[in-house]
Amino acid sequence: MPMRRLFAHPRAMLPEGAGPMAPPGGISRRGLGVGLVGLALPGLALPAAAQGQAWPGDRVIEAIVPYPPGGGVDIVTRLMMPLVGQQLGGARIVVTNRPGASGQLGFEYTFHAAADGYLLCAVSSPVLQAIPLERQARYRTLEFTFLANAVDDANVVLVLADSPLQTLADLAAAAKARPGGLSYGSTGVGSDDHIAMLAFEAGAGLPPMVHVPFNGAAPSIQALLGGHIDLLVANASDGLALRRDGKVRYLGQASVNRWSALADVPTFREQGFDVLMSATRGFVAPPGLPAPMRERLEAAFTAVFADAGFRREAERLGIPLRPLVGGAYASMAAETEAGLRQLWQVRPWKEG
Repeated sequence: MPMRRLFAHPRAMLPEGAGPMAPPGGISRRGLGVGLVGLALPGLALPAAAQGQAWPGDRVIEAIVPYPPGGGVDIVTRLMMPLVGQQLGGARIVVTNRPGASGQLGFEYTFHAAADGYLLCAVSSPVLQAIPLERQARYRTLEFTFLANAVDDANVVLVLADSPLQTLADLAAAAKARPGGLSYGSTGVGSDDHIAMLAFEAGAGLPPMVHVPFNGAAPSIQALLGGHIDLLVANASDGLALRRDGKVRYLGQASVNRWSALADVPTFREQGFDVLMSATRGFVAPPGLPAPMRERLEAAFTAVFADAGFRREAERLGIPLRPLVGGAYASMAAETEAGLRQLWQVRPWKEG
């Protein structure tokens, strides 16, 4: 089955030249640091004239992060929520971590909550769409109210600097020559990393390589550096420091265009493999959010994305932004789900 039909990520719709806004040397999307959990952002307050009318009522808005504190989803949520609150007339937004089952518990909590404008949830794709394919889930992905996507961090393939593998074609040839003889690491079954490799294998007609899942990026990188796995599927920002130190080589990036920090690394498409895959992070509300509240929230996110102070802070932190609001975000979510369903038919990723 041709890869284009098998898995087409919504980033294919980006205009030519568009891509994540992140500087060379950016912080890993998985390792932004626990020290930033209490992130204070003086100087990022928006002008009073731009703050809008007060949010109805005087209740606190809760923003659910369905992951532990200190990770990429948590950090971008804590970066954005004070600014969104300012756009809602000074509304107070409290971030609450509700981790469990790779985000499933938080997704389900949000799905069944009242659609009254006082609960938001940070989500990560393709995990959001993948969970209901793997197991029973008490939510229907496309029924959420999709408000705004913020982050898009492309998947990459990393090998040690002295690896004989120089290109993705080399990797494909080695996988065919030694069925089951190559191992790769990821951040877990059903993660964007894992799914990106399954899409590559399926599109290239490769026998399955040995998947070694890890609990996070740090242990997977250590396994690669220790020679315990042959390659690692990660996100573009994960290996920049190691690359500068001459320890790893990037074989390809699964993005529409080359990220400026990896300008010399060809995309999968440039190498003949039509794979687009990344970790995206955004914000949803429960299904059926009334239109006036949805429109106010969409306008708030739009204003934050346009704010120069916010963009500078995101760049400083190495957060690769990809703003999509309202219908554009919902369309991306729907295309991601359709692609995952196609991939599940040929390379289901449930293990154990």
